[in-house]
Amino acid sequence: MKRFTILAAALLMCVATFAQEALWGIGPLVSPEIYDNNTVLFRLRAPKAVKVQITGDFLPKQKVKTPNGEYEIPGIVDLTEGKDGVWEYTTPEPLKPELYSYSFIVDGLRMNDPANIYLIRDVATLTNVFIIGGDRADLYKVNQVPHGTVSRIWYNSPTLGMERRMTVYTPAGYETDGKRYPVFYLLHGMGGDEEAWISLGRTAQILDNLIAQGKAKPMIVVMTNGNASQEAAPGESSLGMMPPSMQLPKTMEGSFEQAFPDVVKFIDKNYRTIKNKSGRAIAGLSMGGFHALHISKQYPDMFNYIGLFSAAILPNKNVVSPIYEDLEGKLRTQFAKKPSLYWIAIGKTDFLYKANEDFRKLLDENGYKYTYYETDEGHIWKNWRIYLSEFAPLLFK
Repeated sequence: MKRFTILAAALLMCVATFAQEALWGIGPLVSPEIYDNNTVLFRLRAPKAVKVQITGDFLPKQKVKTPNGEYEIPGIVDLTEGKDGVWEYTTPEPLKPELYSYSFIVDGLRMNDPANIYLIRDVATLTNVFIIGGDRADLYKVNQVPHGTVSRIWYNSPTLGMERRMTVYTPAGYETDGKRYPVFYLLHGMGGDEEAWISLGRTAQILDNLIAQGKAKPMIVVMTNGNASQEAAPGESSLGMMPPSMQLPKTMEGSFEQAFPDVVKFIDKNYRTIKNKSGRAIAGLSMGGFHALHISKQYPDMFNYIGLFSAAILPNKNVVSPIYEDLEGKLRTQFAKKPSLYWIAIGKTDFLYKANEDFRKLLDENGYKYTYYETDEGHIWKNWRIYLSEFAPLLFK
């Protein structure tokens, strides 16, 4: 009987150990492993694999041609198999400070790193992420500074006829200080939603750090869902767990722009805001830049600060909407009212570079003042985080 009790206890200990490993994901591999010199080692245990590769934005870009133009995509490199079926790859050079994303490719199948729990969704793609600290990348980290609050808020849009969700950042102290704050409306790109800027763009971390450093004014940041047919991000609406998609209706045909005053009215009613043009800014990336351009010219008394990040400029030729009529006339009215800042930023290899160049020529020909900021690389979150960290300190001065 004593022997049976000891055996049973041993079995229970084994079961408990395995249960805890399953529960907590404990494993012997470390991946990625960031060395002191900022080289990075990636590991994957795959003893039956024939070929293991890694793709990520820390690798040299590859150019691909599509019917819609030439694009850059992250490079791909092979891992080397070592002992016990563990495959490894070490970056040949130290990585510069940045937030990086990556995935493994095992015998042609893309997969995430099981040793790295940190993932970000971009539309329908999940990728692992890690941060190399230092320089600007320290803005993307959670540091020991006062932290703002991030809320998911539902509001009613009479124009669209539905309840919709947005993400709102309020700065540290908002809940207790009784002050009124300026508002920065920050818009996502095609396929994104109200989660994009807060997760991929690191908005809360960037604003917390800039405000704590005295480089940006404390402000409310409102991140809307720019897809006018959606209540909220996939999985967060009454539609349930719908798959994310780039091909959504009512994105760039005027509905979102027409309904945007609903957002501003809700924020001004429910938050302590500065309820005039001097206390409002709007900016967005790609499709969000398109929205920012057309919303700001449609309502020229609403925003004093405008930012176009890698913006789409003109609507599809088949789109007919009063929002997009008389572009030059509406720009004339907008600039006659002298916005404090009109800021345009884009990467040198962005597929929208030519459209932005043409738009800047139009502004130049009419003597409209704007600020231009150019970076390397293309249509990527690395650039949009840079633009946010450069644009926010210019607001509400």
